[in-house]
Amino acid sequence: MNNDADLVKHFTAENRPPMFLCVLWKMLLQSDQLRPVIIKILETIGPRMISKHIRLFTDYLVFEFSNSVGSQHVNKCIETLNDLVWKLNVVTLDRLILSLALGNHEGNEAQVCFFIIQLLLLKPNEFRNRVAEFVKLSPDHWLDNDWHNHHVTFNQRFPEKFFFEGLYEATRTQMANPPTYLPTYFVNVCLRFLTVFDIVIHRFLELPPVSKSLETLLDHLGSLYKFHARPITYLYNTLHYYEKKVKDRPLMKKKLVGSITGSLKEIRPQGWCLTKDFNDYLGRPGDESWVPPQEYYHKLIARLVDTISGDIPEAFKGCDWRFNEFPNASCHALHVTCIELMALSPQSVTISNALLDVVLKTPCEIPRDKLMMWINAVALVMTSLPDSYLSVLNNRILETLKSPLLNGASRPVQGLFATFDFASAHTSFSEASCSYVLALTHAVWLHSSIGQLTLLPQFLKNEVRPLVKTEEQLLFVFHLVGPFLQRFHEERTRCLLNITSEFYDMLAAVDKNCATHHLQHKDSICDFLYHIKYMFTGDVVKSKAESVIKELRQPLQQRLRFISKGAELHVQSQSS
Repeated sequence: MNNDADLVKHFTAENRPPMFLCVLWKMLLQSDQLRPVIIKILETIGPRMISKHIRLFTDYLVFEFSNSVGSQHVNKCIETLNDLVWKLNVVTLDRLILSLALGNHEGNEAQVCFFIIQLLLLKPNEFRNRVAEFVKLSPDHWLDNDWHNHHVTFNQRFPEKFFFEGLYEATRTQMANPPTYLPTYFVNVCLRFLTVFDIVIHRFLELPPVSKSLETLLDHLGSLYKFHARPITYLYNTLHYYEKKVKDRPLMKKKLVGSITGSLKEIRPQGWCLTKDFNDYLGRPGDESWVPPQEYYHKLIARLVDTISGDIPEAFKGCDWRFNEFPNASCHALHVTCIELMALSPQSVTISNALLDVVLKTPCEIPRDKLMMWINAVALVMTSLPDSYLSVLNNRILETLKSPLLNGASRPVQGLFATFDFASAHTSFSEASCSYVLALTHAVWLHSSIGQLTLLPQFLKNEVRPLVKTEEQLLFVFHLVGPFLQRFHEERTRCLLNITSEFYDMLAAVDKNCATHHLQHKDSICDFLYHIKYMFTGDVVKSKAESVIKELRQPLQQRLRFISKGAELHVQSQSS
Protein backbone atom coordinates (compact mmCIF):
# COMPACT_ATOMS: atom_id res chain seq x y z
CA MET A 1 0.00 0.00 0.00
CA ASN A 2 1.51 3.26 -1.18
CA ASN A 3 -0.23 5.86 0.99
CA ASP A 4 -2.51 6.45 3.99
CA ALA A 5 -5.62 6.60 1.83
CA ASP A 6 -5.05 3.03 0.70
CA LEU A 7 -4.70 1.91 4.33
CA VAL A 8 -7.93 3.63 5.32
CA LYS A 9 -9.75 2.09 2.37
CA HIS A 10 -8.32 -1.34 3.12
CA PHE A 11 -9.42 -1.50 6.77
CA THR A 12 -12.80 0.19 6.34
CA ALA A 13 -14.11 -1.65 3.29
CA GLU A 14 -17.54 -3.22 3.84
CA ASN A 15 -16.46 -6.73 2.87
CA ARG A 16 -13.31 -6.58 4.99
CA PRO A 17 -13.22 -8.56 8.29
CA PRO A 18 -13.39 -6.22 11.32
CA MET A 19 -9.86 -6.93 12.44
CA PHE A 20 -8.28 -3.49 12.81
CA LEU A 21 -8.18 -3.60 16.62
CA CYS A 22 -6.37 -6.94 16.41
CA VAL A 23 -3.77 -5.34 14.12
CA LEU A 24 -3.44 -2.29 16.37
CA TRP A 25 -2.93 -4.43 19.47
CA LYS A 26 -0.31 -6.54 17.67
CA MET A 27 1.49 -3.37 16.61
CA LEU A 28 1.62 -2.17 20.21
CA LEU A 29 3.02 -5.52 21.32
CA GLN A 30 5.86 -5.29 18.83
CA SER A 31 6.58 -1.55 18.87
CA ASP A 32 5.42 1.59 20.66
CA GLN A 33 5.62 3.67 17.47
CA LEU A 34 2.18 4.50 16.07
CA ARG A 35 1.32 6.24 12.80
CA PRO A 36 -1.26 9.07 12.53
CA VAL A 37 -3.19 7.09 9.95
CA ILE A 38 -4.50 4.93 12.81
CA ILE A 39 -6.66 7.85 13.95
CA LYS A 40 -8.11 8.30 10.47
CA ILE A 41 -8.98 4.60 10.27
CA LEU A 42 -10.73 4.60 13.66
CA GLU A 43 -12.69 7.75 12.84
CA THR A 44 -13.74 6.29 9.50
CA ILE A 45 -14.87 3.04 11.14
CA GLY A 46 -17.14 5.04 13.43
CA PRO A 47 -18.72 4.20 16.79
CA ARG A 48 -21.37 1.90 15.28
CA MET A 49 -19.00 -0.41 13.42
CA ILE A 50 -16.42 -0.41 16.21
CA SER A 51 -18.62 -2.92 18.08
CA LYS A 52 -17.93 -5.57 15.43
CA HIS A 53 -14.21 -4.87 15.72
CA ILE A 54 -14.39 -5.26 19.51
CA ARG A 55 -16.17 -8.62 19.25
CA LEU A 56 -13.57 -10.02 16.86
CA PHE A 57 -10.80 -8.48 18.95
CA THR A 58 -11.98 -10.25 22.13
CA ASP A 59 -12.13 -13.59 20.29
CA TYR A 60 -8.59 -12.98 19.08
CA LEU A 61 -7.47 -12.14 22.62
CA VAL A 62 -8.80 -15.47 23.89
CA PHE A 63 -6.97 -17.27 21.10
CA GLU A 64 -3.70 -15.45 21.80
CA PHE A 65 -3.84 -16.01 25.56
CA SER A 66 -4.72 -19.69 25.06
CA ASN A 67 -1.49 -20.12 23.10
CA SER A 68 0.70 -17.86 25.24
CA VAL A 69 3.79 -19.37 26.82
CA GLY A 70 5.26 -17.84 29.95
CA SER A 71 3.98 -15.28 32.42
CA GLN A 72 6.13 -12.49 30.97
CA HIS A 73 4.29 -12.63 27.66
CA VAL A 74 0.93 -12.63 29.47
CA ASN A 75 1.95 -9.59 31.49
CA LYS A 76 3.06 -7.82 28.31
CA CYS A 77 -0.29 -8.60 26.66
CA ILE A 78 -2.26 -7.23 29.61
CA GLU A 79 -0.13 -4.08 29.77
CA THR A 80 -0.72 -3.46 26.07
CA LEU A 81 -4.43 -4.07 26.48
CA ASN A 82 -4.47 -1.70 29.42
CA ASP A 83 -2.80 0.97 27.26
CA LEU A 84 -5.55 0.60 24.66
CA VAL A 85 -8.13 1.37 27.34
CA TRP A 86 -6.57 3.97 29.62
CA LYS A 87 -3.65 5.50 27.73
CA LEU A 88 -4.75 5.61 24.09
CA ASN A 89 -8.54 5.78 24.78
CA VAL A 90 -9.31 3.48 21.86
CA VAL A 91 -11.94 1.38 23.61
CA THR A 92 -13.69 1.79 26.99
CA LEU A 93 -13.25 -0.78 29.74
CA ASP A 94 -16.95 -1.54 30.16
CA ARG A 95 -17.44 -2.33 26.43
CA LEU A 96 -14.37 -4.53 26.34
CA ILE A 97 -15.37 -6.48 29.48
CA LEU A 98 -18.95 -6.85 28.22
CA SER A 99 -17.77 -8.28 24.91
CA LEU A 100 -15.49 -10.73 26.71
CA ALA A 101 -18.23 -11.80 29.13
CA LEU A 102 -20.78 -12.41 26.36
CA GLY A 103 -18.34 -14.29 24.15
CA ASN A 104 -19.37 -17.74 22.98
CA HIS A 105 -16.58 -19.72 24.60
CA GLU A 106 -16.63 -23.15 26.20
CA GLY A 107 -14.26 -25.36 28.15
CA ASN A 108 -10.68 -24.14 28.38
CA GLU A 109 -11.38 -21.09 26.22
CA ALA A 110 -14.07 -19.93 28.66
CA GLN A 111 -11.62 -20.17 31.55
CA VAL A 112 -9.05 -18.20 29.57
CA CYS A 113 -11.67 -15.55 28.82
CA PHE A 114 -12.52 -15.17 32.52
CA PHE A 115 -8.81 -15.07 33.31
CA ILE A 116 -8.43 -12.10 30.94
CA ILE A 117 -11.37 -10.35 32.62
CA GLN A 118 -9.83 -10.85 36.05
CA LEU A 119 -6.45 -9.52 34.91
CA LEU A 120 -8.00 -6.50 33.18
CA LEU A 121 -9.95 -5.54 36.29
CA LEU A 122 -7.46 -6.29 39.04
CA LYS A 123 -3.89 -6.26 37.72
CA PRO A 124 -3.68 -2.60 36.53
CA ASN A 125 -4.24 0.08 39.14
CA GLU A 126 -6.24 2.48 36.97
CA PHE A 127 -9.66 0.95 37.55
CA ARG A 128 -9.06 -0.21 41.13
CA ASN A 129 -8.00 3.31 42.12
CA ARG A 130 -11.17 4.75 40.62
CA VAL A 131 -13.33 2.24 42.48
CA ALA A 132 -11.55 2.85 45.80
CA GLU A 133 -12.11 6.59 45.46
CA PHE A 134 -15.67 6.47 44.16
CA VAL A 135 -17.07 4.20 46.89
CA LYS A 136 -16.22 6.92 49.41
CA LEU A 137 -19.23 8.84 48.08
CA SER A 138 -22.79 8.16 49.20
CA PRO A 139 -25.24 6.47 46.81
CA ASP A 140 -28.07 8.49 48.38
CA HIS A 141 -27.18 11.51 46.27
CA TRP A 142 -30.50 13.20 47.00
CA LEU A 143 -29.45 13.53 50.64
CA ASP A 144 -26.06 15.06 49.77
CA ASN A 145 -26.32 18.81 49.23
CA ASP A 146 -22.86 18.89 47.66
CA TRP A 147 -23.10 15.73 45.51
CA HIS A 148 -22.42 17.48 42.21
CA ASN A 149 -19.21 19.08 43.45
CA HIS A 150 -18.01 15.76 44.84
CA HIS A 151 -18.73 14.05 41.54
CA VAL A 152 -17.05 16.82 39.54
CA THR A 153 -13.99 16.49 41.75
CA PHE A 154 -13.90 12.76 41.08
CA ASN A 155 -14.15 13.26 37.32
CA GLN A 156 -11.42 15.90 37.40
CA ARG A 157 -9.13 13.54 39.28
CA PHE A 158 -9.94 10.64 36.96
CA PRO A 159 -10.92 12.21 33.63
CA GLU A 160 -12.45 10.09 30.89
CA LYS A 161 -11.77 10.63 27.19
CA PHE A 162 -13.86 9.33 24.32
CA PHE A 163 -12.31 10.91 21.20
CA PHE A 164 -8.95 9.09 21.01
CA GLU A 165 -7.16 11.96 22.79
CA GLY A 166 -4.51 9.57 24.05
CA LEU A 167 -3.94 8.28 20.55
CA TYR A 168 -3.45 11.83 19.29
CA GLU A 169 -0.80 12.38 21.96
CA ALA A 170 0.94 9.09 21.21
CA THR A 171 1.15 9.91 17.49
CA ARG A 172 2.02 13.56 18.18
CA THR A 173 -0.91 14.69 16.06
CA GLN A 174 -2.76 17.96 16.56
CA MET A 175 -6.53 17.68 16.84
CA ALA A 176 -8.22 19.86 14.20
CA ASN A 177 -11.37 20.33 16.31
CA PRO A 178 -10.80 19.58 19.98
CA PRO A 179 -13.96 17.99 21.46
CA THR A 180 -16.14 19.88 23.90
CA TYR A 181 -17.70 17.63 26.56
CA LEU A 182 -21.10 18.32 28.04
CA PRO A 183 -21.28 18.62 31.85
CA THR A 184 -21.27 15.23 33.60
CA TYR A 185 -23.82 15.01 36.40
CA PHE A 186 -24.15 11.35 37.26
CA VAL A 187 -22.02 8.94 35.25
CA ASN A 188 -18.51 7.57 35.24
CA VAL A 189 -16.70 4.36 34.37
CA CYS A 190 -17.54 2.82 37.77
CA LEU A 191 -21.30 3.30 37.34
CA ARG A 192 -21.20 2.14 33.71
CA PHE A 193 -19.25 -0.93 34.70
CA LEU A 194 -21.77 -1.86 37.40
CA THR A 195 -24.34 -3.13 34.89
CA VAL A 196 -21.57 -5.07 33.14
CA PHE A 197 -20.49 -6.51 36.49
CA ASP A 198 -23.97 -8.01 36.86
CA ILE A 199 -23.41 -10.00 33.67
CA VAL A 200 -19.84 -10.91 34.61
CA ILE A 201 -21.02 -12.46 37.88
CA HIS A 202 -23.65 -14.52 36.06
CA ARG A 203 -21.11 -15.76 33.54
CA PHE A 204 -18.69 -16.73 36.31
CA LEU A 205 -21.46 -18.64 38.10
CA GLU A 206 -22.06 -20.69 34.96
CA LEU A 207 -18.52 -22.08 35.14
CA PRO A 208 -17.77 -23.63 38.58
CA PRO A 209 -13.97 -23.93 38.06
CA VAL A 210 -13.62 -20.12 38.19
CA SER A 211 -15.35 -19.73 41.57
CA LYS A 212 -12.16 -18.52 43.23
CA SER A 213 -11.76 -15.83 40.58
CA LEU A 214 -15.30 -14.61 41.25
CA GLU A 215 -14.61 -14.46 44.98
CA THR A 216 -11.52 -12.36 44.25
CA LEU A 217 -13.52 -9.98 42.06
CA LEU A 218 -16.17 -9.59 44.76
CA ASP A 219 -13.51 -8.87 47.37
CA HIS A 220 -12.06 -6.01 45.33
CA LEU A 221 -15.09 -4.66 43.43
CA GLY A 222 -18.11 -5.79 45.48
CA SER A 223 -18.24 -2.42 47.23
CA LEU A 224 -19.57 -0.93 43.97
CA TYR A 225 -22.94 -2.54 44.70
CA LYS A 226 -23.74 0.24 47.14
CA PHE A 227 -24.51 2.24 43.97
CA HIS A 228 -26.63 -0.47 42.34
CA ALA A 229 -30.18 0.67 41.62
CA ARG A 230 -31.70 -2.69 42.66
CA PRO A 231 -29.15 -4.73 44.63
CA ILE A 232 -31.69 -6.92 46.46
CA THR A 233 -33.67 -7.61 43.29
CA TYR A 234 -30.47 -8.53 41.47
CA LEU A 235 -29.41 -10.84 44.30
CA TYR A 236 -32.84 -12.49 44.41
CA ASN A 237 -32.95 -13.01 40.64
CA THR A 238 -29.41 -14.39 40.59
CA LEU A 239 -29.99 -16.94 43.35
CA HIS A 240 -33.37 -17.89 41.88
CA TYR A 241 -32.23 -18.34 38.28
CA TYR A 242 -28.91 -20.04 39.10
CA GLU A 243 -30.37 -22.22 41.87
CA LYS A 244 -29.21 -25.44 40.18
CA LYS A 245 -25.73 -24.00 39.63
CA VAL A 246 -25.15 -22.81 43.21
CA LYS A 247 -27.18 -25.26 45.31
CA ASP A 248 -24.06 -27.33 46.08
CA ARG A 249 -21.79 -24.29 46.48
CA PRO A 250 -22.72 -22.78 49.88
CA LEU A 251 -19.48 -20.81 50.13
CA MET A 252 -20.19 -19.12 46.80
CA LYS A 253 -23.71 -18.17 47.91
CA LYS A 254 -22.37 -16.91 51.21
CA LYS A 255 -19.74 -14.79 49.48
CA LEU A 256 -22.20 -13.35 46.97
CA VAL A 257 -24.80 -12.39 49.58
CA GLY A 258 -22.20 -11.08 51.99
CA SER A 259 -20.49 -8.89 49.38
CA ILE A 260 -23.62 -7.27 47.98
CA THR A 261 -25.43 -6.69 51.25
CA GLY A 262 -22.19 -5.79 53.03
CA SER A 263 -21.54 -2.97 50.57
CA LEU A 264 -24.58 -1.17 52.01
CA LYS A 265 -23.97 -1.75 55.72
CA GLU A 266 -22.54 1.75 56.27
CA ILE A 267 -25.61 3.52 54.88
CA ARG A 268 -28.40 1.16 56.00
CA PRO A 269 -29.56 0.41 59.55
CA GLN A 270 -28.60 -2.89 61.12
CA GLY A 271 -31.07 -5.61 60.21
CA TRP A 272 -32.43 -3.77 57.14
CA CYS A 273 -31.95 -6.91 55.05
CA LEU A 274 -30.65 -10.01 56.82
CA THR A 275 -31.55 -11.38 60.24
CA LYS A 276 -29.06 -11.44 63.08
CA ASP A 277 -28.69 -15.22 62.86
CA PHE A 278 -27.78 -15.05 59.18
CA ASN A 279 -25.37 -12.16 59.72
CA ASP A 280 -23.65 -14.27 62.38
CA TYR A 281 -23.38 -17.06 59.80
CA LEU A 282 -21.77 -14.66 57.31
CA GLY A 283 -19.22 -13.67 59.95
CA ARG A 284 -18.07 -17.24 60.60
CA PRO A 285 -15.05 -18.81 58.86
CA GLY A 286 -15.60 -19.47 55.17
CA ASP A 287 -15.65 -23.27 55.31
CA GLU A 288 -18.00 -23.54 58.31
CA SER A 289 -21.50 -24.69 57.37
CA TRP A 290 -24.65 -23.86 59.32
CA VAL A 291 -27.85 -25.87 59.69
CA PRO A 292 -30.45 -23.51 61.19
CA PRO A 293 -32.75 -24.81 63.93
CA GLN A 294 -36.54 -24.79 63.51
CA GLU A 295 -36.71 -21.66 65.65
CA TYR A 296 -34.84 -19.73 62.94
CA TYR A 297 -37.54 -20.42 60.34
CA HIS A 298 -40.23 -19.47 62.87
CA LYS A 299 -38.57 -16.08 63.48
CA LEU A 300 -38.09 -15.52 59.76
CA ILE A 301 -41.77 -16.06 58.97
CA ALA A 302 -42.76 -14.04 62.04
CA ARG A 303 -40.86 -11.03 60.68
CA LEU A 304 -42.68 -11.32 57.37
CA VAL A 305 -46.08 -11.71 59.08
CA ASP A 306 -45.48 -8.65 61.26
CA THR A 307 -44.45 -6.58 58.25
CA ILE A 308 -47.49 -7.58 56.20
CA SER A 309 -49.84 -6.94 59.11
CA GLY A 310 -48.49 -3.40 59.56
CA ASP A 311 -46.26 -3.99 62.57
CA ILE A 312 -43.14 -3.04 60.60
CA PRO A 313 -39.77 -3.80 62.27
CA GLU A 314 -37.65 -0.82 63.24
CA ALA A 315 -34.94 -1.72 60.72
CA PHE A 316 -37.46 -1.51 57.86
CA LYS A 317 -38.90 1.80 59.06
CA GLY A 318 -35.61 3.54 58.31
CA CYS A 319 -36.03 2.97 54.56
CA ASP A 320 -37.30 5.82 52.42
CA TRP A 321 -39.73 3.95 50.17
CA ARG A 322 -39.95 6.86 47.73
CA PHE A 323 -36.42 6.08 46.55
CA ASN A 324 -36.29 2.36 47.35
CA GLU A 325 -36.20 -0.46 44.82
CA PHE A 326 -39.39 -1.86 46.40
CA PRO A 327 -42.68 0.02 46.76
CA ASN A 328 -43.34 -1.00 50.38
CA ALA A 329 -41.96 -2.84 53.39
CA SER A 330 -43.93 -6.05 52.71
CA CYS A 331 -42.39 -6.51 49.27
CA HIS A 332 -38.94 -5.80 50.69
CA ALA A 333 -39.46 -8.29 53.52
CA LEU A 334 -40.56 -11.04 51.11
CA HIS A 335 -37.49 -10.63 48.91
CA VAL A 336 -34.94 -10.53 51.72
CA THR A 337 -36.61 -13.57 53.32
CA CYS A 338 -36.26 -15.54 50.09
CA ILE A 339 -32.64 -14.43 49.71
CA GLU A 340 -31.78 -15.79 53.14
CA LEU A 341 -33.48 -19.10 52.44
CA MET A 342 -31.83 -19.56 49.05
CA ALA A 343 -28.41 -18.70 50.51
CA LEU A 344 -28.57 -21.29 53.31
CA SER A 345 -26.32 -24.35 53.14
CA PRO A 346 -28.98 -27.11 53.56
CA GLN A 347 -30.67 -28.54 50.49
CA SER A 348 -33.94 -27.11 49.23
CA VAL A 349 -35.92 -30.14 50.50
CA THR A 350 -34.72 -29.57 54.06
CA ILE A 351 -35.52 -25.85 53.94
CA SER A 352 -38.98 -26.38 52.43
CA ASN A 353 -39.91 -29.01 55.03
CA ALA A 354 -38.82 -26.64 57.79
CA LEU A 355 -41.01 -23.87 56.33
CA LEU A 356 -44.04 -26.16 56.13
CA ASP A 357 -43.42 -27.40 59.67
CA VAL A 358 -43.79 -23.83 60.95
CA VAL A 359 -47.52 -24.19 60.27
CA LEU A 360 -48.09 -27.95 60.13
CA LYS A 361 -46.11 -29.16 63.16
CA THR A 362 -45.97 -26.18 65.53
CA PRO A 363 -49.31 -24.37 65.12
CA CYS A 364 -49.60 -24.09 68.90
CA GLU A 365 -46.76 -21.52 68.83
CA ILE A 366 -48.76 -19.27 66.50
CA PRO A 367 -51.52 -16.97 67.80
CA ARG A 368 -54.79 -18.55 66.69
CA ASP A 369 -56.21 -15.27 65.47
CA LYS A 370 -53.23 -14.86 63.12
CA LEU A 371 -52.92 -18.42 61.86
CA MET A 372 -54.29 -17.63 58.42
CA MET A 373 -51.76 -14.80 58.09
CA TRP A 374 -48.96 -17.23 58.88
CA ILE A 375 -50.28 -19.72 56.33
CA ASN A 376 -50.45 -16.92 53.78
CA ALA A 377 -46.88 -15.82 54.57
CA VAL A 378 -45.51 -19.36 54.20
CA ALA A 379 -47.37 -19.69 50.90
CA LEU A 380 -45.95 -16.41 49.62
CA VAL A 381 -42.43 -17.52 50.44
CA MET A 382 -42.88 -21.00 48.94
CA THR A 383 -44.17 -19.66 45.63
CA SER A 384 -41.40 -17.05 45.47
CA LEU A 385 -38.69 -19.71 45.74
CA PRO A 386 -37.49 -21.95 42.86
CA ASP A 387 -39.57 -24.96 41.86
CA SER A 388 -37.35 -27.39 43.77
CA TYR A 389 -38.63 -25.83 47.02
CA LEU A 390 -42.27 -25.94 45.96
CA SER A 391 -42.26 -29.64 45.03
CA VAL A 392 -41.98 -30.63 48.70
CA LEU A 393 -45.63 -29.69 49.20
CA ASN A 394 -46.62 -32.57 46.91
CA ASN A 395 -44.97 -35.01 49.31
CA ARG A 396 -47.05 -33.64 52.18
CA ILE A 397 -50.22 -34.15 50.12
CA LEU A 398 -49.26 -37.76 49.43
CA GLU A 399 -48.52 -38.34 53.12
CA THR A 400 -51.94 -36.95 54.01
CA LEU A 401 -53.65 -39.28 51.53
CA LYS A 402 -51.97 -42.21 53.30
CA SER A 403 -53.06 -41.05 56.76
CA PRO A 404 -55.51 -43.20 58.78
CA LEU A 405 -58.23 -40.56 58.50
CA LEU A 406 -58.32 -40.86 54.71
CA ASN A 407 -57.29 -44.43 53.99
CA GLY A 408 -60.34 -45.84 55.80
CA ALA A 409 -58.62 -46.89 59.02
CA SER A 410 -60.61 -44.37 61.11
CA ARG A 411 -63.64 -42.11 60.78
CA PRO A 412 -63.87 -38.42 61.76
CA VAL A 413 -66.39 -37.76 64.50
CA GLN A 414 -67.83 -34.59 62.98
CA GLY A 415 -67.94 -35.90 59.40
CA LEU A 416 -65.67 -35.47 56.42
CA PHE A 417 -67.01 -32.18 55.14
CA ALA A 418 -66.76 -30.56 58.57
CA THR A 419 -63.19 -31.85 58.89
CA PHE A 420 -62.18 -30.41 55.53
CA ASP A 421 -63.69 -27.01 56.41
CA PHE A 422 -60.61 -25.46 57.99
CA ALA A 423 -62.18 -22.14 58.97
CA SER A 424 -65.04 -23.72 60.94
CA ALA A 425 -62.88 -26.48 62.44
CA HIS A 426 -60.26 -23.95 63.50
CA THR A 427 -62.90 -21.82 65.23
CA SER A 428 -64.19 -24.84 67.18
CA PHE A 429 -60.69 -26.16 68.01
CA SER A 430 -61.44 -29.38 66.08
CA GLU A 431 -59.09 -29.05 63.11
CA ALA A 432 -57.20 -32.12 61.89
CA SER A 433 -53.83 -32.44 60.18
CA CYS A 434 -55.50 -32.97 56.80
CA SER A 435 -57.36 -29.65 57.14
CA TYR A 436 -54.05 -27.85 57.77
CA VAL A 437 -52.57 -29.42 54.64
CA LEU A 438 -55.69 -28.48 52.71
CA ALA A 439 -55.57 -24.84 53.84
CA LEU A 440 -51.83 -24.51 53.21
CA THR A 441 -52.10 -26.09 49.76
CA HIS A 442 -54.92 -23.73 48.82
CA ALA A 443 -52.81 -20.76 49.92
CA VAL A 444 -49.75 -21.94 47.98
CA TRP A 445 -51.68 -22.69 44.79
CA LEU A 446 -53.53 -19.38 45.09
CA HIS A 447 -50.21 -17.49 45.02
CA SER A 448 -48.70 -19.76 42.34
CA SER A 449 -48.30 -18.65 38.76
CA ILE A 450 -50.18 -20.54 36.08
CA GLY A 451 -46.87 -22.00 34.98
CA GLN A 452 -46.43 -23.60 38.39
CA LEU A 453 -50.02 -24.88 38.39
CA THR A 454 -49.59 -26.43 34.95
CA LEU A 455 -47.67 -29.27 36.62
CA LEU A 456 -50.74 -30.25 38.64
CA PRO A 457 -52.36 -32.64 36.07
CA GLN A 458 -49.11 -34.62 35.83
CA PHE A 459 -48.92 -34.80 39.63
CA LEU A 460 -52.49 -36.09 39.84
CA LYS A 461 -51.87 -38.69 37.15
CA ASN A 462 -48.52 -40.08 38.25
CA GLU A 463 -48.62 -39.80 42.05
CA VAL A 464 -52.11 -39.09 43.38
CA ARG A 465 -54.29 -41.38 41.27
CA PRO A 466 -52.44 -44.62 42.23
CA LEU A 467 -53.07 -43.83 45.91
CA VAL A 468 -56.77 -42.95 45.73
CA LYS A 469 -58.68 -46.07 46.78
CA THR A 470 -61.21 -44.81 49.34
CA GLU A 471 -64.11 -42.40 49.29
CA GLU A 472 -62.37 -40.16 51.82
CA GLN A 473 -59.30 -39.85 49.63
CA LEU A 474 -61.41 -38.99 46.59
CA LEU A 475 -63.29 -36.26 48.46
CA PHE A 476 -60.02 -34.85 49.76
CA VAL A 477 -58.69 -34.57 46.19
CA PHE A 478 -61.94 -32.89 45.11
CA HIS A 479 -61.62 -30.37 47.95
CA LEU A 480 -57.96 -29.86 47.04
CA VAL A 481 -58.40 -29.11 43.33
CA GLY A 482 -61.98 -27.84 43.13
CA PRO A 483 -61.35 -24.15 43.96
CA PHE A 484 -58.89 -23.83 41.05
CA LEU A 485 -61.05 -25.23 38.25
CA GLN A 486 -62.23 -21.74 37.28
CA ARG A 487 -58.64 -20.54 36.90
CA PHE A 488 -57.71 -23.54 34.78
CA HIS A 489 -60.80 -22.92 32.66
CA GLU A 490 -59.70 -19.34 31.97
CA GLU A 491 -55.96 -19.82 31.58
CA ARG A 492 -55.18 -23.49 30.78
CA THR A 493 -58.22 -25.31 29.37
CA ARG A 494 -56.20 -28.37 28.36
CA CYS A 495 -55.08 -28.84 31.97
CA LEU A 496 -58.72 -28.66 33.11
CA LEU A 497 -59.70 -31.43 30.70
CA ASN A 498 -56.81 -33.61 31.87
CA ILE A 499 -57.76 -33.05 35.52
CA THR A 500 -61.38 -33.98 34.80
CA SER A 501 -60.27 -37.20 33.14
CA GLU A 502 -58.20 -38.03 36.22
CA PHE A 503 -61.25 -37.44 38.42
CA TYR A 504 -63.22 -40.07 36.48
CA ASP A 505 -60.34 -42.56 36.70
CA MET A 506 -60.13 -41.99 40.47
CA LEU A 507 -63.88 -42.51 40.81
CA ALA A 508 -63.61 -45.81 38.94
CA ALA A 509 -60.79 -46.98 41.23
CA VAL A 510 -62.74 -46.02 44.37
CA ASP A 511 -65.92 -47.73 43.17
CA LYS A 512 -64.00 -50.90 42.37
CA ASN A 513 -62.12 -50.89 45.67
CA CYS A 514 -65.34 -50.30 47.69
CA ALA A 515 -67.31 -53.07 45.99
CA THR A 516 -68.34 -54.61 49.34
CA HIS A 517 -70.14 -51.50 50.63
CA HIS A 518 -71.94 -48.45 49.32
CA LEU A 519 -70.36 -45.01 49.09
CA GLN A 520 -71.62 -42.64 51.79
CA HIS A 521 -71.28 -39.43 49.76
CA LYS A 522 -72.14 -40.57 46.26
CA ASP A 523 -74.64 -37.72 45.79
CA SER A 524 -72.00 -35.10 46.57
CA ILE A 525 -69.49 -36.81 44.29
CA CYS A 526 -71.97 -36.90 41.40
CA ASP A 527 -73.03 -33.29 42.00
CA PHE A 528 -69.40 -32.21 41.75
CA LEU A 529 -68.94 -34.02 38.43
CA TYR A 530 -72.16 -32.49 37.06
CA HIS A 531 -70.90 -29.08 38.16
CA ILE A 532 -67.66 -29.57 36.18
CA LYS A 533 -69.60 -30.66 33.09
CA TYR A 534 -72.12 -27.81 32.99
CA MET A 535 -69.78 -25.06 34.17
CA PHE A 536 -66.50 -25.92 32.42
CA THR A 537 -66.03 -28.95 30.18
CA GLY A 538 -69.37 -29.58 28.43
CA ASP A 539 -69.12 -32.67 26.21
CA VAL A 540 -65.37 -32.39 25.58
CA VAL A 541 -64.59 -35.31 27.92
CA LYS A 542 -67.77 -37.17 27.01
CA SER A 543 -66.00 -40.26 25.69
CA LYS A 544 -63.92 -40.58 28.85
CA ALA A 545 -66.96 -40.13 31.08
CA GLU A 546 -69.00 -42.72 29.16
CA SER A 547 -66.26 -45.33 29.30
CA VAL A 548 -65.94 -44.93 33.07
CA ILE A 549 -69.68 -44.77 33.83
CA LYS A 550 -70.27 -48.06 31.99
CA GLU A 551 -67.92 -49.80 34.46
CA LEU A 552 -69.43 -48.32 37.63
CA ARG A 553 -71.92 -50.04 39.92
CA GLN A 554 -75.64 -49.42 39.54
CA PRO A 555 -76.10 -46.63 42.15
CA LEU A 556 -73.45 -44.44 40.56
CA GLN A 557 -74.61 -45.27 37.04
CA GLN A 558 -78.13 -44.12 37.87
CA ARG A 559 -76.91 -40.81 39.29
CA LEU A 560 -74.46 -40.08 36.47
CA ARG A 561 -76.62 -41.18 33.55
CA PHE A 562 -77.26 -37.57 32.46
CA ILE A 563 -73.56 -36.81 32.01
CA SER A 564 -73.98 -37.79 28.34
CA LYS A 565 -76.58 -39.30 26.01
CA GLY A 566 -74.48 -42.43 25.61
CA ALA A 567 -74.36 -42.97 29.35
CA GLU A 568 -78.12 -42.52 29.61
CA LEU A 569 -78.78 -45.06 26.86
CA HIS A 570 -76.41 -47.53 28.50
CA VAL A 571 -78.19 -47.22 31.86
CA GLN A 572 -81.60 -47.67 30.20
CA SER A 573 -80.41 -50.80 28.41
CA GLN A 574 -79.07 -52.20 31.67
CA SER A 575 -82.40 -51.52 33.43
CA SER A 576 -84.44 -53.22 30.73
